[in-house]
This record gives sequence, C-alpha cells and structure tokens, in this order.
Amino acid sequence: MTTKALILFSGGQDSATCLAWALDRYDYVETVGFDYDQRHSIEMQARQDVLTAFKTELPNRSARIGDDHIVDLTALGAISETSLTRDTEITLSESGLPSTFVPGRNLIFLNFAAAIGYRRGLTTLVAGMCEADFSGYPDCRKDTLDATMKSISLGMDTRFTLETPLMHVTKAGAWEMAFALGGEPLVELIRTQSHTCYMGNHDALKPWGYGCGTCPACELRAKGWEQYLSGL
Repeated sequence: MTTKALILFSGGQDSATCLAWALDRYDYVETVGFDYDQRHSIEMQARQDVLTAFKTELPNRSARIGDDHIVDLTALGAISETSLTRDTEITLSESGLPSTFVPGRNLIFLNFAAAIGYRRGLTTLVAGMCEADFSGYPDCRKDTLDATMKSISLGMDTRFTLETPLMHVTKAGAWEMAFALGGEPLVELIRTQSHTCYMGNHDALKPWGYGCGTCPACELRAKGWEQYLSGL
C-alpha cells in the first residue's frame, strides 16, 4: 500500500526539515501553503524556492513530491492586528505573547489542510509546530493540536493524524535532524533557501541563513545554528 502525507509547508527552516522527514517516511507527499496576507511576500516565494531546490538538488527524493496547493486565507490577515500582518513593531502583549502571534492561525491551517486531504485521500498531516524553542504560541502546544485533530476527525467522520516531528526538538536539534536525513547537502539547502525572518529580510546570507538577525525568529535560528556547530 502506498503511504501518503500532506505537509503544511511555509518554506521556513522547520517546514523544510519536516518535508525531508516526510519524504524519508512516506511514498508520496503533497504540500500546502497559506497566503494569509503576510506582511512580507518573501515567505511565499521562499516556499517555492525550497520546493524547487528539493527537486533539483535532492533528485532521489523528488519523485515522491506531488502536488503543491496554495490556500487564499487573506481574510485572516484582514482581521489580524499582528506584527506578521501589519507593518508594526514587534512587542510583547500584557499576556506575555509577542505581537507576532496570529490568533487561530494553526487551527485554521489544520482545518483547511484536512479539507484538502479529505478530498485527495491524504489523512496524515505533517507540520512543524514545536514547543521546545518557540515564542509561547498557544496553538503550537501538543494538547491544543491533539484537541484540534480530534475535532477534525469527528467533524469529517474520517480519522486524521498529525505528525509533528519537531514538537520536542530544539532549533539545534532541527539542524541535527536535517543532517541525519540528508547530510551536508540538505543542511546547506535549508540554510541558503529557507526563510524564517519575521522582518522579511532576505538580502544578505549570514552563517545561519537569511534574515535581519535581531527578530525573535532570527535569534532562535542563529542560536540553534551555533549550538549545532558546537556539537559537530
């Protein structure tokens, strides 16, 4: 029997690592991205760049990559007053959450991904949520995701499962996982092609990749890279 999965794919370090993970475990993998009127269009471009690099630079995996889907969720951006959907400074709210938190984003992503999966016979979803090195987003927590998947399975009367290979993995661990999956070529692909920076900076390549170097996402990525190198 052919094993299949649908991966929530943004083109960042985590989702690129998860794509490699999925291609190592499933016979056939489709990808889905979400245009929610992000502040920076580079994210949508990066996901295409990473997909192209997987197909051209890692040809032994390319045969397993199927269709890519883009879902228009601009309504989410329209109702989200966040630093990812507005040109505003990244700050901390009174609750302690950074202003980069887009309320409901991952919950909405999972529901739309499952709707696509239902139609295409892809009942295993793969996503890069993590509660080891993250900004405290409540929709990245395992208990939140478990509850969401239970609701999806009940509402669609189909058993869906969610794989989150990075759930308890640090950013250094994500680099280590990439190396274990594809060696230096995969690490270099993720370093030079993926995009994680909240500020949309994709101008100059730093040792750990592209980015401003000062936003929370860049700081996590840079710290993880340093820890990864120190463990080699």
